[in-house]
Amino acid sequence: MSEFIGQGWLPFYVGTLHEINSDNSTVALENVVSWGTEGRDLENEVPLSDTVYEYIVFRGSDVKDLRIEEPPKENKPPRAPQVPDDPAILGYDETFRM
Repeated sequence: MSEFIGQGWLPFYVGTLHEINSDNSTVALENVVSWGTEGRDLENEVPLSDTVYEYIVFRGSDVKDLRIEEPPKENKPPRAPQVPDDPAILGYDETFRM
């Protein structure tokens, strides 16, 4: 599924969207990390956490912002080796490594 970036009570959470349940008014994420409050609330600062939570369910009423973003795509073709423009070079073997 898509990457989810949202804001709960104050901290931001990032994870993979598991479910939006309109019957229970909940949002469930997998592989969740808290980015904390990122300096937005200096009195009640919540630091960035390096803990990855397997699964979290949020009450929909506590979710203030919801964004779903696709992960960046890496579709770049491999770059050809750049051989210097040097008249002394007659040829090269790209498989040779030092």
